[in-house]
Amino acid sequence: MATSLNDLKNVEGAKHEHFRRGQGLGSGNGKTSGKGQKGQGAHAHTKKRGFEGGQMPLARRIPKFGFKNINRKEYAIVNISRLNVFKDGEEVDATKLIEKGLVKKSLDGIKILGKGTLERKLVVKANAFSASAKEAIEAKGGKAEVIE
Repeated sequence: MATSLNDLKNVEGAKHEHFRRGQGLGSGNGKTSGKGQKGQGAHAHTKKRGFEGGQMPLARRIPKFGFKNINRKEYAIVNISRLNVFKDGEEVDATKLIEKGLVKKSLDGIKILGKGTLERKLVVKANAFSASAKEAIEAKGGKAEVIE
């Protein structure tokens, strides 16, 4: 038994010398190199990845789901109740929302949603508004401006 890492040795029979196939008839593994005659297994590089002998491959048997819209816009969302941190009559835009920490980054734009109550008159500039948010802002005498 080895007592230290520098004394480690392979167990007898653990390593085999590489056998070179196709080295002539006298080698015992010449001509067809142990692959038999003809057929798919005898030829080089003929099985496609995932090939299952003609059976429908697993990747094609399993149902595919979903649809990924490449034109989808992902908005950073802010509820109107969170806009109460601003002063009365203040103009609220993307930079101010990021400064106050209400939004980490604006993504494809900012959308204001109508959850909660608004207690201040504000001019809010955002890329999108829900109908209830727009209604709530205008009910307090503020303005909901859609920017592109």
